Amino acid sequence: MAEFEKFLTTIYSKDLEEKKTWYSSVAEAYNKTRPRYPQKILDRVLELAQIPQNGSILEIGCGPGTATVDLAEKGFKMVCLEPSLEACQIARQNCQNYPHVEVKNSTFEEWELDTEKFDAVVAATSFHWVKPEVGCSKAAAILKDNGSLILLWNTPPQPSYETYQVLEEIYEKKAPSMTDYRGYEDFNFHQKNLKQMGKKVIESGLFKNLVFDLIECEVTYRIDDYIGLLSTLSPYIMIDSKQRNDLFESLREKLFDLCGKNIQLFYLSAFQITQKA
Repeated sequence: MAEFEKFLTTIYSKDLEEKKTWYSSVAEAYNKTRPRYPQKILDRVLELAQIPQNGSILEIGCGPGTATVDLAEKGFKMVCLEPSLEACQIARQNCQNYPHVEVKNSTFEEWELDTEKFDAVVAATSFHWVKPEVGCSKAAAILKDNGSLILLWNTPPQPSYETYQVLEEIYEKKAPSMTDYRGYEDFNFHQKNLKQMGKKVIESGLFKNLVFDLIECEVTYRIDDYIGLLSTLSPYIMIDSKQRNDLFESLREKLFDLCGKNIQLFYLSAFQITQKA
């Protein structure tokens, strides 16, 4: 838990200008390698939220549209905010077949408040980038009465513990500064952290009736795509580019020897949904 709190503190300390460019250099890799949200999760969320037909959704930090397209296909009117210009452009391309979706290059903090307009506010693995006191109050203000705040989460896909143990020596040698972030994180660790995020929302006093659920997912990546996925994760973005490239080259070489062309990865996909109090 201490590592997660430290990570959140690091994120919260960044100013808005830094947040706008944080994923810019890896926007294409993010679009290609970050996993989508399982249909089972989305179906359950929509069942609980009861968003009316042609209802309106504000999405916080849509990235390249990882969750946006699946929601757009349901016919909802969507305003999607994305701080990174590069990710914003990819999201617009991915949503070009949905004229009812508007993607705006803006942070949630800077977006001009439009009160009591939306049936739902969605954040797909992005709500931790907004300070809770800002995110909760602003989300509550723009929601209609009994509107839903929907937090979707995909934890970073990671290899089996046995594979991680083989790679540990490479991390020790190539990226010793990543000690606080690179450790193998079992599902109990992620589940506790996600519950903590939901707790912060309820403790704001602005939301009620929290429902939380998750499923375990397994996915196969090509080795190069797995390295691309790692490049989109904040602990890797934080280190020096030369060190990162050396680390990735060593990981790639070891993984090809160990796994061949593909690697099996595991992650949690989860949701938290609450109603405006």
